[in-house]
Amino acid sequence: QRQRQRQRQRQRQRQRQRQRQRPDKFATDEWFATAERMFLRAEPIFRTDDMPGAYTVQGKWMDGWETRRKRITNPGQDWCIIKLGRPGEIVGIELDTAFFTGNYSPRFSLQAACIDSEPESLVALHNMRRDPNHPYGQIGSACSDEDLATAEALGTDRWADLVPFTPLQPGYAESRHHFFDVSGFGRVTHLRLNMFPDGGIARLRVHGRVSPNWDTMAASAEVDLCSVLNGGLGISCSNRHFGVPGNLLGIGRGVNMGDGWETARHLHRPPVLVMGADGNIKDLESDWAVIQLGAIGTVHRVQIDTAHFKGNFPESCRVDACYEPNHQDQAFEGDACAQRKWVPLLPRTKLGADRIVDFTVAAGEVMHAGPISHVRLSIFPDGGISRLRLFGTREPEKGGALRSRL
Repeated sequence: QRQRQRQRQRQRQRQRQRQRQRPDKFATDEWFATAERMFLRAEPIFRTDDMPGAYTVQGKWMDGWETRRKRITNPGQDWCIIKLGRPGEIVGIELDTAFFTGNYSPRFSLQAACIDSEPESLVALHNMRRDPNHPYGQIGSACSDEDLATAEALGTDRWADLVPFTPLQPGYAESRHHFFDVSGFGRVTHLRLNMFPDGGIARLRVHGRVSPNWDTMAASAEVDLCSVLNGGLGISCSNRHFGVPGNLLGIGRGVNMGDGWETARHLHRPPVLVMGADGNIKDLESDWAVIQLGAIGTVHRVQIDTAHFKGNFPESCRVDACYEPNHQDQAFEGDACAQRKWVPLLPRTKLGADRIVDFTVAAGEVMHAGPISHVRLSIFPDGGISRLRLFGTREPEKGGALRSRL
């Protein structure tokens, strides 16, 4: 019974996480499929005619955003306003038309703007779609003439072009993926995705780095310095066989084992494990991942979460830190990583299965490392960790937010 209760709690937690991660948006038409499906992390799927839910009242179910065939001129093309989950500097756009073969949008464009303070009319449009009793934002819906006029008055059609008017290809395996380099555009908070004139898009991926507005937060406030929400970035690692280090910085607890950093088993691990005098297993190899903090700061508390890693958690871990904000990412890759001036932050410490553990300066577990810009998480000998949290305070006088080439 306790296990079922924990499972239900985790399900509710994942639902809350999905709600927090879901961007606000306004769309002119969502007849066959809603625009928010473009933001799902999961790969698009296709339901064959013999599968349950293959058809809705409106027609064929599609995993993406699909509008009805345009037969009106107000608006003469479909478009969608998207508020990013966090402001950031965009470096690349990925657009996927998977399974939209005879119904994909033939052309599109993407516009961008930086609006830290949203107009009340845009906030009202976002709030409207959050109302579960409002038909807008559901399959089979379209915006009203009044809401369209409100959205058009925002002048989003005059936003800067991030990706200009561009043809798209059908959603077959060999042609579905479309990639665009948009480096150097600057800080962005909102996007406008245009279809010309209608059709379907499966997924929209916006790649970049979160760029918080630190001016709105007191320097003395405790923050997770490495969280993706605060601009943290996984920049290198020794092994990423089952998961990338960037997953360590994700929102909330991991959804499953795939939502963490996990390495392959070391082939040259000892044939028979022997315990050392220090309580750690002897002669173990290790894997490592380097994290660049979102801002230079001083760490007071380290949190390690091995959620879902029950038979493959590391025996132990260690966290080292350095203050080298001027080095590019290449300085933390491969053999070059060992040349950095690392100092201990968390000495080698035992880990357990599927649990959250906190280590603090106050308890003598975390070392005083001073202002730092990067950390190196080492695991012995291999395995997986779901989340790494580094709670502390920023050091604005040391240069504030960090920047990285992506």
